Amino acid sequence: MSARTLLSARGLVVDRGARKVLRDVDFSLSEGEVVGLLGVNGSGKSTLLESLAGLHPMTGGSVLRNDRGFETTVRDSEGQRGDVSGFGLCLQTQGMSGDETVFERIRGACRVAGRADDSEALNEIISEWGLGHRADDRICKLSGGLRRRVAVLSALVPVALNSEQSVVLLDEPSEGLDQSSKGLLLGWLRALKMRGHGILVSTHDPEVITACDRTVTISETSELKSKIQESNLEPANLPNPSAAESHRELVAWTWRLERRNPIDTIGRGVPALVALLLAFTLSTDIVRSTENYDLLAALILTPAFITAIVTPAIIKRLAEERAGDWWRAMTGASSRGWFSIMGVSLILPLPIIYLSWFVIADDSGSAMNSDVMLWLWLFAFVIIDLSVAASALHLMVSGLTRAGAVAGILLQLVLIWPFLQMTSALTSIMSNGMSFELSLGEPIADIAIAWLTVVLLWAMAVIIPED
Repeated sequence: MSARTLLSARGLVVDRGARKVLRDVDFSLSEGEVVGLLGVNGSGKSTLLESLAGLHPMTGGSVLRNDRGFETTVRDSEGQRGDVSGFGLCLQTQGMSGDETVFERIRGACRVAGRADDSEALNEIISEWGLGHRADDRICKLSGGLRRRVAVLSALVPVALNSEQSVVLLDEPSEGLDQSSKGLLLGWLRALKMRGHGILVSTHDPEVITACDRTVTISETSELKSKIQESNLEPANLPNPSAAESHRELVAWTWRLERRNPIDTIGRGVPALVALLLAFTLSTDIVRSTENYDLLAALILTPAFITAIVTPAIIKRLAEERAGDWWRAMTGASSRGWFSIMGVSLILPLPIIYLSWFVIADDSGSAMNSDVMLWLWLFAFVIIDLSVAASALHLMVSGLTRAGAVAGILLQLVLIWPFLQMTSALTSIMSNGMSFELSLGEPIADIAIAWLTVVLLWAMAVIIPED
């Protein structure tokens, strides 16, 4: 009985700019085998491995998985993307944020892969790899070699805890490892093979090559040449597989990092407070005495609007050591949508709007309509949604080759339209009170239009292809 194919590429064509890196590549990875991916630098090893993880758009062909009893599409040339959870991935860069701790990273890798994490087993593994005394340290405090151990474990442990045959993709895993850690890596590769998992290793390391059942050499013309070879490595002791457990680890990851290092809150709050002081300066007695409610409404909403459009901290965190690529591979087609939600300014809009009202509107006669205080939360709600759309636009631009180009920044100008709609609604409430008529120009209609505009902008930014 032949071994089941867990992962395959059919007619794969991948372009990087004007250059075709992969041309009509066919590849398969079967259960219970370790495959070494060889080739000179620049031949396309990393591109092939990352394409198998669904990270690159394809000009032709498709990548398919069959490790859960049925065949699913990881990614194809038509833009279709499927569920990719449950596999292990180690990129050539570390793919981690420096604010994570060692234990959090390995436990998080298990959770995002849908594996139940056993703290006792994880601590045992961490100690076995010489990281027990650093388990609670942030990754940014580790040496390069220790960071590499964490990155490799993040790929191996979720699969070791999977009772079903799964896939591990490793890009130069031994690079930076000392001899002891390399020995552990080789033993784990053989042990995972004996459990029926399929492992693809891109490497130049002769010792890692000896752990492979066969090698595939990728030439400069993208031709794959396969070679069978022998391996006599002893299996390592791995924890028993545990039942799968579903977690929204991305949410927890974002919240943990922000709570530990609140750069997003500070980065949004400081510009908002500066804007509030400027708005207070502009909202002179002359503005108020002439009942210029439209200008007053714009000044009240501006500080909260600024908290929404500031570049979210998650952009920087995802760019760190290609952490965003690791998360994209783990979360699949829904990654940008989830990233944009995680980049939202959730805490600041409501207090900033009320603070702006008290500081700017003060006790300016009829402007202090009781309806305003009662309905200001509606504007905060729309601004929170606007923050999600702004994050999606930032994420879309960050993926471009020239992410800092002015043309990319100008995309944020489309957010001015919902801001103007909110300004019109607040002006109406300040001058005439709240109205629930759905005709144009009425407060509730303007708020609804602003919200729908924001939702459409978010949807377009998320639907537009990532690459």
